[in-house]
Amino acid sequence: MIQHLLETYGYLGVLLLVGLESLGLPLPGETALLTASAYAAAGHLSIAGVIASAAVGAILGDAGAYWIGRTGGLALVRRYGRLFRIDDARLERARRFFQRHGGKTVFLGRFVSLLRMLAALMAGVTRMPYGRFAAFNVAGGICWSLLFGGLGYAFGRSLPQLEHDVGQAGALIGLLAALAVVVMVAVRWVARHAAEIRGWVVRLIQRVGASPFIRGLRQRHPKAWSFVARRFAATEYLGLHLTIGLLLSFGALWLFGGISEDVVHHDPITQLDLTIANAFHSHATPTGVAIAKGVSFLGSPAFIAAWGLMLIGLLAVRRQPLLIGGWVAAVAGGGLLDVALKAVFHRTRPTWDVPLLTARGWSFPSGHAMGSLVAYGMLAYLLVRDPKGRPPRMAIVAGAVTLVLLIGLSRMYLGVHYFSDVVGGYAAGMVWLAACITGLEVARRMPRGADS
Repeated sequence: MIQHLLETYGYLGVLLLVGLESLGLPLPGETALLTASAYAAAGHLSIAGVIASAAVGAILGDAGAYWIGRTGGLALVRRYGRLFRIDDARLERARRFFQRHGGKTVFLGRFVSLLRMLAALMAGVTRMPYGRFAAFNVAGGICWSLLFGGLGYAFGRSLPQLEHDVGQAGALIGLLAALAVVVMVAVRWVARHAAEIRGWVVRLIQRVGASPFIRGLRQRHPKAWSFVARRFAATEYLGLHLTIGLLLSFGALWLFGGISEDVVHHDPITQLDLTIANAFHSHATPTGVAIAKGVSFLGSPAFIAAWGLMLIGLLAVRRQPLLIGGWVAAVAGGGLLDVALKAVFHRTRPTWDVPLLTARGWSFPSGHAMGSLVAYGMLAYLLVRDPKGRPPRMAIVAGAVTLVLLIGLSRMYLGVHYFSDVVGGYAAGMVWLAACITGLEVARRMPRGADS
C-alpha cells in the first residue's frame, strides 16, 4: 500500500501519510518517510523533496490536531472524560504540566509513535499558547524529518530491519518516558504529603518505642540501645548515612556472592547467560552494533579517565581536596577491584564464529559495568551534593542510572559479556561505590577534634 501510494503520488503521498498520522489517524507516516527515503537512495525521488514533504506534513498535521483539541477537545473531554476517569482536577494538572513542559513534550513527542498522535492534541486541549506550540512543532517536524529521512536514505538497502529497529527504539523511548512520568508523579506526591508521611513515621516509631518489649530492651541494654539509636540519627556523623551505606554494601555483596557462586558451579544462571547471548547475537544488526559500540565507549576506561581528569581539575580550582581524594579512590579502587576479581574467577568470554567485537581479558565481572557504575555514580553524587544552586536531583540520578544500564546492555549486545557478568559487575561496583560515598560523607560530617 505504501509503495503504491509513493509510486502514484510521490511527495504528495509522503505529505498526506505523515500529515494524517500527525492529525491522529493510525497511519504509518514514519514508515512512509523511511520508504520514500529509500526510494530516494535508489534514485527514484529526491531526498530533499522527501524530507521537505515529511516536514510540511508533520507541521500541518500537528497544527491541525492542536486546533481540534483547542476548539472542541475540551468539551469532548468534559462530556466523555468520566468514562476514562478524567475530571476537571486532572485536566488542571495536565494544563499545569503543559505550562511547564509543553514545549519539550511537543518536540520530543514527534519522535515517539503514540505520543506523536497525542502531544499536539493535548497541547490544544490544555490551551498551550499557539506561538509557543508552533515554535516547538516546527522545530520537531524539521528535526524528525531530517533524522528519519537521513536514516532511510543511508540504510535504504536494509529498510525492513531499519523499520524494525526504529519501531523498537520508539517503543523503548515511550516506555522510558512513561516510567519518567510515573517517577515524577510519585516524587511530587511524596513532596506534597511530606508532612503527613513524616508524622505517620513519627507516630509509628513512638508506638513501637512505647511497646513493653522495646521499653524492656532499652532498660536492660541501655548502652546497646544508645549505640543503635545513634546509627539511625540523621545528625550524627556516624549516623543514618553510615547505616544506609553499610546496608547497601552488604546487600550488593550478598548479590555478588550469589551470582559468583552460580557462575563457579555452572548453576542455571549460566544457561540463562547462553540464551540471552544467543538471542542478542542472532538479532544483531549493523545499525545496532554501531549504536552499541558508541554506548560501550562511554563506559571505557579511556573515556572515563579523560573526563575524570577534567573533573579533578574543576575540583582543584574549587579547592575541594576531599572530593578529589574520594573520586580518585573510587575510580582507581574500582579498577583494581575489577582486575583482582577477574584474576580470581578466570571466566572466559563468549565465543562466536563471527564476533561483533573483539575484547581481551577475562569475562567475570564486567569491567565496563563496574567501572561505569562507580564513575557515573560518583559523578551523580558530586553533582547532587553541589551546594551551588539547586541541581535537578531526580534528573541527574535517572540519567546516571539509564546510562549505566545502557552500557551494560551494550556489552551483552556486542557479545563480549554474559548477563551474569554485567549483573556481577553492577553488584561489585555498588559495594565499592557505597563504601566510597559513605566514607566521604563520614569525613565531611566529622567534627574537627572529635574522637567519637
